[in-house]
Amino acid sequence: MIKRTDYLEKLIGYKDKQIIKIVTGIRRCGKSTLLQMYQNYLLQHSVLPSQIIAVNFEDIDNAHLKDPLELYSYISSQLQPDRMNYVILDEIQMVENFPKVVDSLYIKKHVDIYITGSNAYLLSSEIATMLSGRYVEIKMLPLSFKEYTNSTGVEEISRKYNNYLQFSSFPFVMELGNDAVKVREYLDGLYNSVILKDVVAKNKIADVMMLESVIRFIFNNIGNLMSTKKIADTMTSAGRKISTHTVESYVTALVNSFIIYRAKRYDIKGKQYLKTNDKYYIVDLGLRSYLLGSKGGDVGHILENIVYLELIRRDYEVFVGKTGTAEVDFVAMKQGIPEYYQVSATVRDSDTLTRELKSLHEIADHYPKFLITMDDDPPVDHNGIQQINVKDFLLT
Repeated sequence: MIKRTDYLEKLIGYKDKQIIKIVTGIRRCGKSTLLQMYQNYLLQHSVLPSQIIAVNFEDIDNAHLKDPLELYSYISSQLQPDRMNYVILDEIQMVENFPKVVDSLYIKKHVDIYITGSNAYLLSSEIATMLSGRYVEIKMLPLSFKEYTNSTGVEEISRKYNNYLQFSSFPFVMELGNDAVKVREYLDGLYNSVILKDVVAKNKIADVMMLESVIRFIFNNIGNLMSTKKIADTMTSAGRKISTHTVESYVTALVNSFIIYRAKRYDIKGKQYLKTNDKYYIVDLGLRSYLLGSKGGDVGHILENIVYLELIRRDYEVFVGKTGTAEVDFVAMKQGIPEYYQVSATVRDSDTLTRELKSLHEIADHYPKFLITMDDDPPVDHNGIQQINVKDFLLT
């Protein structure tokens, strides 16, 4: 098992707290493995096997437990009356009316609940209202570069970085080495599983070819400002007529399945969120290469994608910043405190450096500002703006 230390420590930190722990993330990002690691931790810290009640709803042996009454009855019959019980329910969204089961278990004494799901429906407004104030969400992504690096051999960092981008960040890919054919076969199965189970079936989408056209468009335009109207107009102009409403429903389904992430815009000076033109980033660049092939000329947007995902991993809420007529790639918020990030493949050209620093210099406050590049140069301070190599940023 690849150690997912940061996520594991979050679970440990909430151990025995009267709050439901919900781990969300795209299929195969490591949720089930994380819960197995947590079970191992419990067993190593004086918890008896009889105190752990674990059900994986993707296991056909547990098909009968998808009935909510059957599930509740089964778990209730296993509970130890005078000890803490650790109830672990993997892919709980496969159980109809699961919130009622979870809520009924929550109010019992000596029950500590952990659940996972591969679709944001898990925390739709109705369900979130039912469980309001009773849960904490742990948002899981595939491997970070730091996790990937710590789990590979003695290759130098630059080679590891290139492999990380080329071969995907999904944990199982690590077992395939650098075999491009096997990696592609694995990503093909993963992609089709996510699209067919979490997007098409869940949202009852009839035109799968049109959905895939929208996916290709978004994958091809990561890091570009766009609206659902722009997507619809562009595709219609290319002979694939589609309404803005349909595009919006497709995009929402893709966001809910955690295959893409939407970064909304934020007016830094006015301190308000903007409603037009978002940016989209993909959960794994290996999936992009699988679908579009290796594309040249978009190094900057790939770099943006990597930085965006890393900020999300670090529990920031991330926006695209607007300052006057200029743009700041990312405004990363944590507890209402912003940090500002500008991302550029290289700034060794003086005009490029001036341009990239300009929007950061226009920000009047004194919160941290960073310029992240691929230049293998020592860290530089540009009047309070820290220039950092992306690999150093990812490994800190």
